[in-house]
Amino acid sequence: MSTKIVAPSLLAADFGNLQRDVEMVNQSDADWHHIDVMDGVFVPNISYGMPVVKAIAQHATKPLDVHLMIVDPDRYIKTFANLGASILSVHYEACTHLHRTLQAIKAEGMKAGVALNPHTSVRLLEDTIQDIDLICMMSVNPGFGGQSFIENTYQKVSDLKNLIEKKNSKALIEIDGGVNATNAKKLVDAGADVLVAGSFVFKSENPTATIKNLKEQIA
Repeated sequence: MSTKIVAPSLLAADFGNLQRDVEMVNQSDADWHHIDVMDGVFVPNISYGMPVVKAIAQHATKPLDVHLMIVDPDRYIKTFANLGASILSVHYEACTHLHRTLQAIKAEGMKAGVALNPHTSVRLLEDTIQDIDLICMMSVNPGFGGQSFIENTYQKVSDLKNLIEKKNSKALIEIDGGVNATNAKKLVDAGADVLVAGSFVFKSENPTATIKNLKEQIA
């Protein structure tokens, strides 16, 4: 993928008008729908489960980038494949046998992603980086939208980019949390490929224009 990707996070959408917001993303310059699934155990919040993801999938015309913030994600790999996920990211911190989990995701025809909490070192991916399609780097503490961006993320992105190049991996770097017009270009310059934007998009006066401006900044 030569162009940088914008993936609006539907966690920040208006759940009372979810079809409208999904169709807005469809018609915008965005590339993916980012879907955060939270279980209230791995993170302190509960977002939405399979029925809502199924409803999103029925209206989405762009790839579903599903981010599982849950314990024991292996139980649901096949379920999310059947729901239409194109990319499925699991948390490094939630997987005892990460390599096996990655292989199981790919066996279901999805791209395999690994998410890292802010305190988790990118060096821990050294032995699996060649099996990963997407690294979702949390730039806030997972569980709630609308948090402030963690400044150390720039250095982590740079370190991760170096590891990807050193290992000749094709993994994309995704940033999730606090992304806005102020830090987007700097993140891409540091090595990011995919920017997840939630509140910045959906709380803006004109979400379609906000997405367009973000894409233009990082093109």
